[in-house]
Amino acid sequence: MSGVPGTLDPQVLSAIADLELVARVTVDGTIAGLHRSPFHGYSAEFSQYRPYRPGDDLKYVDWKLFARTDRFYTKQFRETTNLVAHLALDASGSMGFAGANGVSKLAYARLLAAAVANLLLGQGDGVGLLVYDQAVRQFIGGRSGRSHLRSVLVALSKLQASGRTSAAAPLKRAAEMLKRRGLICVFSDLYDDDAALDTELRRALGMGHELAVFHVLTRDELVLRLPGEAEIEDLESGATLIARPADARQSYERRINEFLDNWRRRCAGYGIDYTLAVTDVPLDQVLKEYLLRRVRSAAR
Repeated sequence: MSGVPGTLDPQVLSAIADLELVARVTVDGTIAGLHRSPFHGYSAEFSQYRPYRPGDDLKYVDWKLFARTDRFYTKQFRETTNLVAHLALDASGSMGFAGANGVSKLAYARLLAAAVANLLLGQGDGVGLLVYDQAVRQFIGGRSGRSHLRSVLVALSKLQASGRTSAAAPLKRAAEMLKRRGLICVFSDLYDDDAALDTELRRALGMGHELAVFHVLTRDELVLRLPGEAEIEDLESGATLIARPADARQSYERRINEFLDNWRRRCAGYGIDYTLAVTDVPLDQVLKEYLLRRVRSAAR
């Protein structure tokens, strides 16, 4: 699905209406070569014995115990979901910006979130979705199952970028709605770098949750390309300014690099997994980078 073998072109994927198909193809292309699951999957833990009753499944009869006691007992199991993840997706106005390949940050974040949801739900873990701008726009609680995956994907497919960004309160809700220690994945351009957000990141970690940040940006935001004098508009506030390449490029690129370095240092210092997800980079490359780090971390 790309000119480069083994890659998933975001421009092609974003044009496919069937998000379930896209999520499945992305996951299949990503996990090839991974020798173990990067997430804890579904498990069934032994709970207790009880006397056999007619109609019980014979595969759960403990024949060794029968040999010792001359009585039939069946094993009972406690089914557990080892992981519940909340996917927190920024759908504010700035996420509507598209780079040269025509793929908006929101479209790219939607593809990544769909792939992560497919991977987790495919192995029986629970996934919830929280969509936000300056407040929580939509929340779907964490559950497992293929029908739940379809609900998450339908919600993702209907998203439109609008509104200002204020991630602190939505992140607080994502953390509080996890009934036990879980995973929170944030998909955002992170144009909300304030003290309140920092407080909620540390608070979620203090509650025992694991955090992963997918920093979604376009190539045009990393490297300023202005052919001449240009009017630049803030997609959230509507404010505009006139920029001249000779004056703006050096200052802009210095500030964007400081912005990236600040988030990398912050995440490294807090123990948050950070992934820069640029919208012209194949989906499997970005996702595999994240999953390989999880596999290596679990092996330590």
